[in-house]
Amino acid sequence: LYRNMNVTLIFLQNTNLKNISVTLCTKFIFVAFSSLGELQPVLFVVFLAIYTFTVLGNLVIIFLIWVSPSLHTPMYFFLTNLSFLEMCYITSVVPQLLVHLLVEPKTMSVSRCAAQMYIFTILGLTECCLLAAMAYDRFVAICYPLRYTLLMGPRVCLQLAVASWTIGMVVEIAQTTWIFTLPFCGTGKIQHFFCDIMPVVKLACVDTSQNEIVMFSVSVLFIMSPCLLILCSYARILIAILRMPSAAGRHKAFSTCSSHLLVVSLFYGTALFTYLQPKAAHTPDTDKATALMYTVVTPALNPVIYTLRNKEVKGAFWRIARRHPLNQAA
Repeated sequence: LYRNMNVTLIFLQNTNLKNISVTLCTKFIFVAFSSLGELQPVLFVVFLAIYTFTVLGNLVIIFLIWVSPSLHTPMYFFLTNLSFLEMCYITSVVPQLLVHLLVEPKTMSVSRCAAQMYIFTILGLTECCLLAAMAYDRFVAICYPLRYTLLMGPRVCLQLAVASWTIGMVVEIAQTTWIFTLPFCGTGKIQHFFCDIMPVVKLACVDTSQNEIVMFSVSVLFIMSPCLLILCSYARILIAILRMPSAAGRHKAFSTCSSHLLVVSLFYGTALFTYLQPKAAHTPDTDKATALMYTVVTPALNPVIYTLRNKEVKGAFWRIARRHPLNQAA
């Protein structure tokens, strides 16, 4: 009897394992904007226009900084990094979204989903750190103007940029790898338009409470820490600006920070809302709406913010435009 019970138990275990292996997901199906039906081609045109504008706008910023010696300063070194990062950031999501707007079913293999999440999360955390480095640069420029060239030399700027990229890669490679060690089962249907963290974790067929605690802790540590550094920097900047004797000096100092402060508000506003709320608070509609803000809208606004609100960048643009052969001929 004991032997028969063991044989039965082994048979049931093998049967369960076989059933589990059959139901494991090999690909994900994205709901995306399928409910909008005939409006999807319209969305395709809109998102394609935004994507083209974003890439071209950031390329123009990088080109202007590269060819203009007057813009070879720490602030614009970080802006070059940010523009390059924003191009990669939106490219990690929007091209796949454009394809899914035109085809049915909207599928992606698990390996491609993992690759997208690796790239997207690395770039997102790197941007958090890079925005903190830019805030530190503004803090030194306004609070310690006489020591600015010493404190923010080329070597220091390079170290801050490398540290931002290194933190982003190390942390998010570890976190994303952990996520994709989970077994995913069921229909594999994702109520989203790309492989974001929480919609993918919801598909796991095991208890993910420990993963969620770790992911929440990582978000608090590596999203809130740069945010706190930015807040501390701007608190000191505000105090320094208020102590300036002339109104013109206060206006000039504030204008050098306003563009960066606006970008920080847009980026962190959506990031904190998305990644620091509990799992129960996530709904497909709110997730998609906030994701559109930080994957499509914010990267598109950055070139506008850093050109229309920046006299030095606009000046560099018009200087180069005047040297164009057509303008000289005219």
